[in-house]
Amino acid sequence: MATEQHSEGLTFHPMDQFIVKPLFGGTEVHWYTPTNATLWMGLVALCIIGLLVFGTRGRAIIPNRIQSIAELLYGMVRKMVEDVTGKDGLKYFPYVMTLFCFILFANFLALLPKSFSSTSHIAVTATLALLVFVGVTVLGFVKNGSHFLGLFWVSSAPLALRPVLAVIELISYFVRPVSHSIRLAGNVMAGHAVIKVFAAFAAVAAIAPVSIVAITAMYGLEVLVALIQAYVFTILTCVYLKDALHPAH
Repeated sequence: MATEQHSEGLTFHPMDQFIVKPLFGGTEVHWYTPTNATLWMGLVALCIIGLLVFGTRGRAIIPNRIQSIAELLYGMVRKMVEDVTGKDGLKYFPYVMTLFCFILFANFLALLPKSFSSTSHIAVTATLALLVFVGVTVLGFVKNGSHFLGLFWVSSAPLALRPVLAVIELISYFVRPVSHSIRLAGNVMAGHAVIKVFAAFAAVAAIAPVSIVAITAMYGLEVLVALIQAYVFTILTCVYLKDALHPAH
């Protein structure tokens, strides 16, 4: 995160902002060490509780702004789950809503100055993606038994091609958590790194105005990316849930 002016030029490290550091000094990070990552994920949880629990306690017929935002998020995610998975998938709406809110708030809080972007770390996004993958796979076998394997057997294809397509479907199924997690982490990390690069050049007087305009434009884009990436992760979760509930091609 340092930006230093040396005689040979400008030195900056745009990736330093993603380093996980202990909150109370030291350099070693263990599984029990409170870090900047745990701090900001804790703040994400508090924001979600504040919006969905305390923000809707009144349940007024004419909602205030906080209640309106909570109802808008609730209605949007519920409609997404119902449209993609059908009414059978509504019983899993609380989990999908939790995923969406966590990613959305983590992305938005990461845009604050001096914040930490937890969703830029593959350890976080891979955990979320693996929970979806394992949960959907277990649900598929519990709900459908061996018929869940019909997800990999393309019965509408010519018989000679079905074994080949089955292998392709099987590989693509196990790649899901990889693409699911890397897409989110990669997009968030790339945006923050670009903003940091532009911010470093703002220290150079000759190009400072251009740099400030670029930072403003990138920041606006990152606000949009924060929402889109939460939406994409959630709707893919709904698609995978639909495959578990209705596996036949």
